[in-house]
Amino acid sequence: MVAHDPMMEMYLFETNQLINRLEQLCMESEKNQDISEAFDEIFRIMHTVKGNSMMMLLEDIGKVAHRIEDLFDYLKEVELSTSDIEKVLDYNFDAIDFFKVELDKLEKGEMADGQSDELVISIEKYLKSLKEGTTTEVNSVQKVNSIPEVEETQKYFIAPSNTIVEVEDDGELYFSARLFFEADAQMENVRAFSIAHNLKDIVDSLVFIPEDIVENEMSAEYIKAEGFYMVAKSDRSKLIIDDFFKDLPYIDHHEFEYFDQTKYNMLMREISGVTEVIDEPVVTRIVSEKPDEIVQVKQSFISVDVNKVDQLMDLVGELVVAESMVINNQDLSGLQLNNFEKASRQLRLVINEMQDVIMSVRMVPLTITFQKMSRIVRDMKKKIGKEVVLELIGETTEVDKNVIEKIGDPLMHIIRNAVDHGIEDEATRLGSGKDRAGKITLSAKHVGGNVVINVKDDGKGLDKEKIYEKAFEKGLLTEPIESYSDQEIYMMILNAGFSTKSEVSEFSGRGVGMDVVSKNIDALGGTILIDSEKGKGSDISILIPLTLAIVDGMMMRVGESIFTLPIMSIKESFIVEQHKVINDPEGQEMIMVRGECYPLIRLNEHYEINGDIENEQGIFVMVEHDDKQVLLFADELIGEQQVVVKSLSKYVNKVSGITGFALLGDGRISMILDPSGLMIV
Repeated sequence: MVAHDPMMEMYLFETNQLINRLEQLCMESEKNQDISEAFDEIFRIMHTVKGNSMMMLLEDIGKVAHRIEDLFDYLKEVELSTSDIEKVLDYNFDAIDFFKVELDKLEKGEMADGQSDELVISIEKYLKSLKEGTTTEVNSVQKVNSIPEVEETQKYFIAPSNTIVEVEDDGELYFSARLFFEADAQMENVRAFSIAHNLKDIVDSLVFIPEDIVENEMSAEYIKAEGFYMVAKSDRSKLIIDDFFKDLPYIDHHEFEYFDQTKYNMLMREISGVTEVIDEPVVTRIVSEKPDEIVQVKQSFISVDVNKVDQLMDLVGELVVAESMVINNQDLSGLQLNNFEKASRQLRLVINEMQDVIMSVRMVPLTITFQKMSRIVRDMKKKIGKEVVLELIGETTEVDKNVIEKIGDPLMHIIRNAVDHGIEDEATRLGSGKDRAGKITLSAKHVGGNVVINVKDDGKGLDKEKIYEKAFEKGLLTEPIESYSDQEIYMMILNAGFSTKSEVSEFSGRGVGMDVVSKNIDALGGTILIDSEKGKGSDISILIPLTLAIVDGMMMRVGESIFTLPIMSIKESFIVEQHKVINDPEGQEMIMVRGECYPLIRLNEHYEINGDIENEQGIFVMVEHDDKQVLLFADELIGEQQVVVKSLSKYVNKVSGITGFALLGDGRISMILDPSGLMIV
């Protein structure tokens, strides 16, 4: 991650939040074909993005936001047709895309060098056409007759409203303002600096308290308690000054006063401690004379660098290992230490609670990721001319932040394939008795220690025969089609370069998308399941561990090897007599349990290791996953233990049924079993 200065960090964080919200509002407005409910919030977001971007000298981002703000300012007075609503939203989406590209450059430490001229000119032309067109005006007001053009040489867009017409100068205006921010505004000092920076272009002299707004963290606390105080003089009209303070974002309330020059001079002397009035056309910072009076205000939440959260999680993991090393120390073997055992139990409780708290900090909802999928479907619909409805279920499901970072690309490729490959065109759907609009359902839910993300469509489904032919041609499958299950054939689409589409489009046909899906899900220790019915649709499920850090596991010994099985996957364990072990026609060992047969996996044979027990005297553990059960055969159950999950090295070939490894308290290595991988053995 590229390190940024505090101002840039704050700008990126806040602007990304605003853009995500803006995209959500636009999606909802497009779905409802009504922009009225989101109108004011979209206008405020664009106003804030414009002001913040200009303060950071990001002129192209500011220009685009400024032009959208111009457009919405005019739209307050008119009634739009459905086609105009779509056009306005299209411009918003174009602006969002431009913002995202530029912010991504900034986050990587690059220059935001995107050119906004084409988009700005396009919005200006559309606004002009609205004014000259036949749009019915609801409340005609003189101020909308003309919107001043912004000169290319202008460095900042200062006035929050572009509809103000200046009056003739009638002398100097003197005023003071004390601004109080909303309780959840955060970073009050930086916001105060932004306001002062914008205000200086419409005043001739300005002083404010406290002086070191950005550099001193305590200044934010002072502003929370006492407000941000400014004294200024200006030759502009009251209309301009009043409008500036009226439209400020994140302001709960403000105290404002106009006065004469005599009081202005007196205030300046009191604040600055000088005998003459400071009269320079720049922002003059004045130090508060009472820094000791800063009042601490309680905050309900704070922003924390995600790297610090990662470090804290790593330390908790090391603490778990250290606790295991102490409690399971060989020097204590055989000793009766009642007080030690009592203390160790208390330590375990504290560590477990600490772990749960840190886990909860790392957990984030899938809302933003799912929202991005809505945008992808929206854009593809317009480009390929298909009518598709995306239904979102369980978007508030929370997963580890590392999962969020890696799940976006796989979902994007799956959704694109569903729209491009799966959903038929309108004529084909109507001819087969389906609804005109295709439907894709994207859902998420917690199942045990995993999160299951499901993408289901009602399209044409996968063509098993066509996939087999392509896989056979590439040498991926060598046996007759009857030798493979549907699942095995469907999984071929996850191979690199595999595509059954004859033509390459903007969205698919190169055979690289689903390969990305497979690699990313493998990196998360997850599993992909594909089901489909020709003519009915496809169903792709992604199973990912809820967290990638620490798991509660049951330790099992097979010979000298130790395996850890997630406790959430264990249904029961028991000893089975030899006569209950049977073989099916294909030679697979099965065990009859309460009238039902379950497949048996002998871990020593499966992983080709020496076991102590080759007969019925071992332990059988029933593992359940996705409504399927298998029995694992081990020599001995050692006991329950929390382990820190370590991923397998890239130099180690992935083994079916193994998701990672853990370091035990006695220094040994335990392989962590993956129940989903064992189900397809």
